Amino acid sequence: MLVLSRRVGERLVIGENIVVTVIDVRSDGVRLGIDAPREVRVNRAEILEAVTQANREAAAADDAAVDTLRALRRAPRPDKR
Repeated sequence: MLVLSRRVGERLVIGENIVVTVIDVRSDGVRLGIDAPREVRVNRAEILEAVTQANREAAAADDAAVDTLRALRRAPRPDKR
């Protein structure tokens, strides 16, 4: 990991076409401006983690439903009289 010190208004260039600018520095955080082409996805890590977790939970729910359906198929059927 590269660690840099930057002041308000200073920029960091990534590759040829991504520019990160320090907009504001406060005691509780830093505001960054990111200039990147539309095809470059820029996401906050906590949002990606939340989406990944939600997808895992949704997939687990589907697995549980499939297991329930399989159990129902294997269950003996009551005799019809």
